[in-house]
Amino acid sequence: MTLALHHLDTGGDGTPLVVIHGLLGSADNWRSHIKKWQQRGRVIALDLRNHGRSPHAPGMGYAEMAGDVLALLDQLNVTKAHVLGHSMGGKVAITLARMAPQRIASLIVADVAPQAYGHGHDNELGALRRVRDERPADRRAADALMAEYIDERPTRLFLATNLVRGEEGMTVRVGLDEIADDYASISGAPDGQGAYEGPTLVVRGARSSYVTDAMLPVLREVLPRAELETLDAGHWLHAERPEEFQAAVNRFLASQAD
Repeated sequence: MTLALHHLDTGGDGTPLVVIHGLLGSADNWRSHIKKWQQRGRVIALDLRNHGRSPHAPGMGYAEMAGDVLALLDQLNVTKAHVLGHSMGGKVAITLARMAPQRIASLIVADVAPQAYGHGHDNELGALRRVRDERPADRRAADALMAEYIDERPTRLFLATNLVRGEEGMTVRVGLDEIADDYASISGAPDGQGAYEGPTLVVRGARSSYVTDAMLPVLREVLPRAELETLDAGHWLHAERPEEFQAAVNRFLASQAD
């Protein structure tokens, strides 16, 4: 069963750009980019299941998440869209393109390859679980708890976008148990079979290990028309190099103009 996803919709003309965040992210993380992109037309940014303001439910498989996105496009009467996904959201976008290529005007994949990964997010999930269980009084206290798991302040600031104030203190809005229970699916390869033959842009970070040169043969098997852009950034390239990231996306979208 598909879930009704929370989303931001700017309205506007032309083929919309659909933005899909990564693990433990949300549409809110993309607001500065949305403000820029809405100048060219409609932008739809969504919260995947168990993230942001969307419902919580078991199952984090890519076919399930892509099915939720497809249901949202149906709800919004969007017959075709440019689809951009970062990290986990990139795998959702690839799965969607495999499932329903006729609905994809173009595909933009940010710093992820269509393969399984061996790394985990135990510290990030542990930090948020600690906040959920301890219910600190404010964000400063929550940050101190997360610092027991995460040394890097930028990472803690990102995780803090998931905090909300509850009746008994700060808590989290993500479905931590649902994410942890099916983390194997998240770290796995996108669902679907075969190649997506449509126009594709892959933007990777030069200092990221998510799309290395060794991964390019597998990437081109699944995305044979991929154009590759490399930014001087890590995995969070859209946050580290926002103007360069926007420029790369804008150039690609201009080449796909209606």
